[in-house]
Amino acid sequence: MTDAAPGATATPAPTAGKGPILEVEDVVQTFGGIRAVNGATFDVERGSITALIGPNGAGKTTCFNVLTGFYGGNRGSVRFDGEEIFSEPAHRIARRGMVRTFQITKALSRMPVIDNMLLAGPNQPGEHLFNNLIRRGACKEREAEIYEQAQVLLEEFNLAKLQDAYAGTLSGGQRKLLELARALMTQPRLLMLDEPMAGINPTLGARLLEHMERLRTEEGVTFLFVEHDMEVVMNHSDRVIVMAEGKVIAEGLPEEIRENQQVIDAYLGGGAGEKETERTQR
Repeated sequence: MTDAAPGATATPAPTAGKGPILEVEDVVQTFGGIRAVNGATFDVERGSITALIGPNGAGKTTCFNVLTGFYGGNRGSVRFDGEEIFSEPAHRIARRGMVRTFQITKALSRMPVIDNMLLAGPNQPGEHLFNNLIRRGACKEREAEIYEQAQVLLEEFNLAKLQDAYAGTLSGGQRKLLELARALMTQPRLLMLDEPMAGINPTLGARLLEHMERLRTEEGVTFLFVEHDMEVVMNHSDRVIVMAEGKVIAEGLPEEIRENQQVIDAYLGGGAGEKETERTQR
């Protein structure tokens, strides 16, 4: 699901800037006396596919919610493309080009697939009554542009034949693809995916990964994704960030993370570390 505000201006196409596209420093989110995110600090390199992993309860999804404005955060700094966005509302962050999907898809199940796509299109003057009365031609022209964009994306994600079906009738994997396609309607520069492989079959999972690689290569989209499937993480990410107990405990290349004893201990406990090292090296 995207959270673009009504009347939001279209995000510029991805640019080849310098430095990290996302810089996170000492972010804290508490719930009562529990620190779900406890001083998380990391960077996401521009144009990369970066995985965020960790055991259950590590704070990964909560961190996503803080970064994208769904939680306000208690303290910290989040810079997107060099600009501070910590505690900005979610719709403003999405308008900047930093968009996320959810672990449980947020498709509007009682609306057709095509309408789910059209709702995500930015800069729609027809959303305002005044424009419908005074600038009707411009409204119609923009509607046609958004419809064409939606058609192209649905074709790319093999959902074109289902455009008139209600979103609630799609399989779990198809809903994941719809959510990714809908997020792309906003023309994001950084796309954050929360467990994109969860609940989908291997065929659709492979297709989703192919789309990620293509979008990174051809469109310059940067990806940050939470995932528990270590095969996906190790084979499809450039760098891996590891969280445990709300903190970042390791960062590095997939092969470095695979052999990191602190990471192994965080997942399995110190007593199992030696056996896990042997298993991951096979």
